[in-house]
Amino acid sequence: MKAANDNIATDILKGADEIAAFLGEDRRAVFYAISKGRLPCFRVGQNIRARKTTLLAWIAQQEQTTRAA
Repeated sequence: MKAANDNIATDILKGADEIAAFLGEDRRAVFYAISKGRLPCFRVGQNIRARKTTLLAWIAQQEQTTRAA
């Protein structure tokens, strides 16, 4: 049986640059969104991390919220 987190290394984005590239945004926009609590992420020490799967779910939620408005 495979664990649910077998691909965790490929799911984690390390740093604002990787997060920005994944989202198609610039690094400053990522830092701003994180500082305002608008972007789901976590920290390992001082380093920002985010899961691709979490960001994709967040994007889908944002799309649904926008459609409902």
